[in-house]
Amino acid sequence: MSDQDNKFVPIDSELVPRYGGIPTFMRLPYITDPSLVDIALIGVPWDGGTTNRAGARHGPREIRNMSSFIRRINPSSLINPFNLCKVADLGDTGVNPIDIMESMGIIEKFFNGVHAAGAVPLSAGGDHLMTLPVMRGIVKDGPVGMVHFDAHNDTSDDYFGGHKYTHGTPFRRAVEEGLLDPKRTIQIGIRGTMYSEEDWNYSYESGMRVITMDEYFDMGVDGVIAEARKVVGDAPTYISFDVDGLDPVYAPGTGTPEVGGYSTYEAQRMIRGLKGLNLIGGDVVEVSPPFDQTGNTALVGANIMYEILCVLADSLVARC
Repeated sequence: MSDQDNKFVPIDSELVPRYGGIPTFMRLPYITDPSLVDIALIGVPWDGGTTNRAGARHGPREIRNMSSFIRRINPSSLINPFNLCKVADLGDTGVNPIDIMESMGIIEKFFNGVHAAGAVPLSAGGDHLMTLPVMRGIVKDGPVGMVHFDAHNDTSDDYFGGHKYTHGTPFRRAVEEGLLDPKRTIQIGIRGTMYSEEDWNYSYESGMRVITMDEYFDMGVDGVIAEARKVVGDAPTYISFDVDGLDPVYAPGTGTPEVGGYSTYEAQRMIRGLKGLNLIGGDVVEVSPPFDQTGNTALVGANIMYEILCVLADSLVARC
């Protein structure tokens, strides 16, 4: 698809330099009708599920700003997602910053509309609880698989005396609600100190494939890619990328940093290795600008979002 045929392409930097114009994801057009696009880039400015350092509600705005550095063609795969698909910025979901349940309902309704219009969502958060209402909005035909990049399992049962909805619980709830197939879920990068020896039990006992950082370094990037492809198979799969999966030297601006993670390049390679999977959507979460003095974490978030966009676009074309 040429630029002449596709109006949903980034602003030409020769006409408007990348520091100019209204900030949108990757300098794409802003629209409100998801039926006009194949892939909808969406902000979820909400951190109501955060249990310690807040600030991820500001993530979408800063990721938009830093995404002006993104050009069109992936240097590794040579994928140009903007030629393969119609992509646009659909703006932000509404939220209620003081009511978790209402916010999840608002987010779910927004993504219901995106799904009904036939668009595939790629979202920027926001804390990781947002993935639960996103899945509620787009998973309609049985549980999906997931490639989950994170330092944490996010499969706890509750926090603070019975609170079931935090950024540490979304994937336990997703399994319970029939949205996520644990046996087609792989969690990559799990590490960090634990409250108890049982902290990770639900992931293991439900059938999720957990790759701790110790195992990650034993397997190597190619081994992890092969394992992820084996686990999720050919059925519908979602990608969720928490930036705290990265070592905090690469992404200090996040709510729950954990030392000893993978590098940005390793993350790019892993996402590129998911090319050809049956992908139904994705997100990048936990970018917290108040802890991101240089803007580097938002830049990382924008680049990870672009890498997911490339494999999403390739997946959509392959299914057409």
